[in-house]
Order: sequence, then C-alpha cells, then structure tokens
Amino acid sequence: MNASTAAPLVKSAARASSSKQFKHIHNYSTFPRPYRFHVGASWAGKPHDPREPRVKTSPFSPDTAIGRWRDKMLSRPNGPAGTDIGEDFFYIQDMREKSGVSLGVADGVGGWVESGVDPSLFSQALMYHAHRYSKAAWPGEPEVDPTQEYEEREQVEGWELTPLECLESAYGGVLRERNVLAGSSTACVLTLNSSNGVLRAANLGDSGFLVIRASSVIYTQRSQTHFFNCPKQLSKLPTSEKRFSRACVDHPSDADLCEMKLRHGDILIAYTDGLSDNVFPAEMVTICSMVARQSQMTRRTLTVTGEQESQQPVEDQEAQDMAERIVEYARTCMFNRKRVSPFERAAAREGMYFRGGKVDDVTVLVTIVQEA
Repeated sequence: MNASTAAPLVKSAARASSSKQFKHIHNYSTFPRPYRFHVGASWAGKPHDPREPRVKTSPFSPDTAIGRWRDKMLSRPNGPAGTDIGEDFFYIQDMREKSGVSLGVADGVGGWVESGVDPSLFSQALMYHAHRYSKAAWPGEPEVDPTQEYEEREQVEGWELTPLECLESAYGGVLRERNVLAGSSTACVLTLNSSNGVLRAANLGDSGFLVIRASSVIYTQRSQTHFFNCPKQLSKLPTSEKRFSRACVDHPSDADLCEMKLRHGDILIAYTDGLSDNVFPAEMVTICSMVARQSQMTRRTLTVTGEQESQQPVEDQEAQDMAERIVEYARTCMFNRKRVSPFERAAAREGMYFRGGKVDDVTVLVTIVQEA
C-alpha cells in the first residue's frame, strides 16, 4: 500500500491559516471529474425523557429560509425512523458546478435544556449556513484552463472553501442569527473533491467520521473533549446573563483537520455521538458489508430474470440502505442494558460505572466513493 495515499494528513486548525482571502471572479472551465460520491442519510431523535423538562421553543418557521431548508432536508427518505431528528442536524450540498460534495453533521448540546434553551436551533442554523457557503464554492483550487490567457483565467467564478473556512463562516452566521438566542453544538464538516478524490475535514467535539477500505477501518476521527462526556463545542451565550460565564466556548480554530486521498470503493461514515457511543467501528463495517452483498445479489437476480433496474444509481440506494441499517442498529443498541457499549467502556476508563447503551439522537451520513 502506498503510504502517501493511505495515511491522512492530520493537524490542528490552530496551526492552519484561516485568513485566506476569497476571490470573487466570473466564468469557469469544466474538466474531467473521475470521482463520484453517492451519499445516503438517516437519523432518529431520542424519545423524550419524562424526567427532563420540556422547552418552550419557537422553531424556525416553514416560511423562513432556514425553515424551508430544514424541512427539505428532513423530507429525504429515512425508512421507518421518520422525520424526528432531535437536537442533531446535517447537510449535504453539491459544490459549485458539481466539482465536489460538502457535507456535515452537528449535535446540539442538550445541557441547554435546563436553561430553557432549545439546542436544536443552534445545530440547524449551523448546518444551514454551512450548506449556504458551500453551495457557491469549490472544494479545491477553482478550475481554470491553462491554455487560456491570464485575464481569462482570472475570470473563473468562485473561490476555494476549506472545511475550516466553512465552519468559521457558518459559526459566524449563527452568531448573527437573531432567532438563535443561545446554544452550543459539536460539528464535523467535510468536503469531497470530484477531480482528485481528496477528502478534507474539520472536526470539533465528539461527532466525527471514519473511512472503510476493503472491509477495514483505515481512519477514525478522534473525539475532542474537555473532560469525559463534555465535548468541545461552538457556543453562543446570552449577553445579558452572567450565569453562563463558565460555559464551554470553543472556536473553529480548535478543530482537528484531516486531509486524505480516497479510492474507488471507499466508504465514508460521518456521524454524531449517538452512533459512536453505541456502535463499534467493526460493527459498522459488518453492516456495510452485508448491505453491499445484498445489493450484489439483487443485481444478479434482476439480470437473470430480465427485470428493469431502477434508474437511480445502485450506489445511491446502497449508501441510503447502509445509513438506515446503521441507525436502526444504533437505536437497538442504545436501549440494550446487557450489551457492553463503547460509552460503557469509555466510562470505565474514567473510573465511572455505566451499563449498556447511551440513549441519544443519532445522525449518520454514508458516502460510497466511485472512481471512473
């Protein structure tokens, strides 16, 4: 295995330059894009705990920009889990001229409920603004034709947007959002480049992602925490109340950065901690392998019987099935008190007693990489 393609480049955002100036220019060139990314999404909100207070909240109205976008995202197919996503949210966005895909997950910090704050508003707004900034940007250097004159190349429209810059811009959008009075969220933002297959990521907190290659996990994003069960988080504090002065306030520059080259057949799974606290990476590999085998058997059956295949790419349905199966399994595990969970093991390492799964919202994005 070539180390240059297997080993990701990981660094801290604090050492990365985030002061790049965006260039707004006009016109573009189209080049071959050998990579395609097939993305599936699934989610499930946790049931309300009667011991916890209910928050009187004013969700984003369906006639607002964020409300319309939220409802559109939740109208995606999601099997039996329905539309309840709890305090999590996500986005999936084609970048400029389909040069790549930007995607991410966010997990609103539930501790705000005790202060009468709805944590879902922060995570929804964060993902909305990440989608908004990604839509007009390139995942790498803007595509230009080297045979053109310099003046023509300078008129290529758009700018390169790294995951860190996306996270910074989205966080700024939340801070300016009048309907989000307070809240916190973890976040994991990724870009996938259709021209060269490069994945770049910025992760803050205990959401994350992993990459599966040839039925093995080759990379897992580490969690960032202040202490056990207290993740690093982006926050917005009420300006008028001093009682939040000791709240955790982290910044996009605290995120861990990753860059790696993907290959044909790789599977990328991005998730909130409702998955990683309940399902081991090896179990995710098993679920993906089972879905892939079932898909192959279905294709063989259709070929033998002569039935018409769906016009939807097979990989799109595979990615969706993988995401739904993983969420279903996570929900089963989180209510099982007899099974040892990743969260139980993590608690034991800290000298704490915890039994079984951890009930939480769970959001999963599965991407299958296809190279022409």
